[in-house]
Amino acid sequence: MPDPQQGAPSADHSPDTPKPSSWPQAFVSAMRKLVGVREDATKLRESLEEVIEESEAANRPLAREERSMMLNILNFGELKVVDVMVPRADIIAVAEDTPIAELVKIFRDAQHSRLPIYRDTLDNPVGMVHIKDLIGLAIPEAEGAQHPKAIQDIVRAVLFVPPSMPVVNLLVKMQATRMHLALVIDEYGGTDGLVSIEDLVEQIVGDIEDEHDDDATKMILPRAPGEFDASARADLEEVEKVVGFPLVDEEEAEEIDTLAGLVFSLVGRVPQRGEIVKHPAGVEFEVLDADPRRLKRLRVRVTKPKDDAPAEPAAEDSEASRKPMAAVNG
Repeated sequence: MPDPQQGAPSADHSPDTPKPSSWPQAFVSAMRKLVGVREDATKLRESLEEVIEESEAANRPLAREERSMMLNILNFGELKVVDVMVPRADIIAVAEDTPIAELVKIFRDAQHSRLPIYRDTLDNPVGMVHIKDLIGLAIPEAEGAQHPKAIQDIVRAVLFVPPSMPVVNLLVKMQATRMHLALVIDEYGGTDGLVSIEDLVEQIVGDIEDEHDDDATKMILPRAPGEFDASARADLEEVEKVVGFPLVDEEEAEEIDTLAGLVFSLVGRVPQRGEIVKHPAGVEFEVLDADPRRLKRLRVRVTKPKDDAPAEPAAEDSEASRKPMAAVNG
């Protein structure tokens, strides 16, 4: 077998021969160098990030989508399950004694292909049900279709993982076991969240919307100048970008991450549907959807011109901002 070093083209270039400058050549060169000296993963990641950054000035720069995906891949290895999981409050689950006819309706409304099954409470999960196992209900039993009589007839196994598990390990485990749904279990054995294989893939390629997704599922949906609808789980920093000014001070920002968290801090409780919560900076939050335990969706209105809004909530107003300033919309 020829020596790779002897068979490789000479690295010397004549004055008339341009040196490789495009990003693919630089990428390959960096990879060969790293593999040749057997650098560790951290060094490889740093080198790849450097190549991606330098590609902007090269003859063949990376497209925005390519650049974003490659950076997502590099960051993927640093994520934990807790970073990507659907929180417990947002899990749609089914009790194991639910009638099959009712289960079909739940699948229709949830628009998911898999639903976790629990006994008594969500802290005692027994598996999951795949919508494929209900397809046979559309075919008469006389034609040979199997009609399950109870959920226990079609329940499947589900993965149980800790919140600290690296998402890379979870993805490998899902591939090996062919189980594409995992329940996140906390240190006390309670259900903390849920992760699907789609949640993992979206960390690399971005949000995946199918034909069932509509505007109501989006985190932030503009309606008119100074008005938009938002999920209660919307990131507070993203909401502030849309509003145009800060809604919390630096100290509060360490504790409040979501729009729901901000509204809770203003009224000290879970406001009900139709209630309007006013922020002292000049913003109104109208509750569009909620249940006794959590907020789901809100309408946000900026009532002050952006130029009149404070750059940051005043320190003396921080206590007042936590007190109820709500009025029920009659």
